[in-house]
Amino acid sequence: MNLTEVNQTDHCLQFSCPERSVSPFYVFLCLCAAITVLLTVCGNMLIIISVCHFKQLHTPTNMLILSLAVSDFLVGLFVMPFHLSRMIESCWISGPTACLFYIFISFFVTSISIYNVALIAVDRYVAIFNPFLYVEKVSVSNMCVVILAMWFLLFSYNSALLYSNGNTGPITCPQQCFTIIHEIWSLVDLVFVFVVPCSAIILFYALVFVIARKHATAIREINVQSKGSKSMADSMKSERKAAKVLSILVIVFLACLIPYFVNTLITDPVQRKSFRNVVTLVYLNSTINPVIYALFYPWFRKCLKIMFTLQIFRPDSALVNVH
Repeated sequence: MNLTEVNQTDHCLQFSCPERSVSPFYVFLCLCAAITVLLTVCGNMLIIISVCHFKQLHTPTNMLILSLAVSDFLVGLFVMPFHLSRMIESCWISGPTACLFYIFISFFVTSISIYNVALIAVDRYVAIFNPFLYVEKVSVSNMCVVILAMWFLLFSYNSALLYSNGNTGPITCPQQCFTIIHEIWSLVDLVFVFVVPCSAIILFYALVFVIARKHATAIREINVQSKGSKSMADSMKSERKAAKVLSILVIVFLACLIPYFVNTLITDPVQRKSFRNVVTLVYLNSTINPVIYALFYPWFRKCLKIMFTLQIFRPDSALVNVH
């Protein structure tokens, strides 16, 4: 997805890097940028360690959460330092090779994040629509195959996007880094990276909401029947709770993502000072996600406690009950 500045070649001469004095405000901005990057990297690393280490968390849904955390971790490690540096310095100071890498990785990891959230929406729909079929058919190994296929597909797509762009590929002006996307590729990118996955997210969560309301009525009826049906009620409650928590993650994600696309569709991003701000909002979603997990997932809080108290180094720590 095009999250770098879109420009024209003759705009190169319009950019210049002003001399930056080391003022207290400049130091404050650098400190805030460093803290944001650190929170993003460390927060998502804790999620990755939790899901990978604790056997009880090896579920299909958590594999999607792991995939999202890996993409958010890459955003914090490779994208945000360059982007926030350019926000503060008002120019590119990292050279042409880093510019090319930044453009590709920003396209790639952002598209991965969007499709991860779309898969989470599909996963929750299938789980809440037919929880017994979901348990029987959707395994951790199957989900891992789907996730790896998604990463490979999007890696190939973004490589083709930049390679096929021809003379309008990544360009480095003196002290600037941007790319020009051909109009046809821009339309393809808009449909493939935004319209299709976001439509799926909205559609499947609307269906989840409708089914959840039906389940609420069914649970009340099951509760007055024999204890033999109690397991069915518990399963339905569990899936509704999981869908509710993940819907918060999806809503926050869309709130961070949609302003960027609205901004780019309204007018030329080069002419809007708000362009970099909405791009920053997209990247900050990678910082917000671990906070959502910490607030709404008891298992993540318990994992944090085990890690911070160094109990994770015990031989049997992977088998600890974190639910």
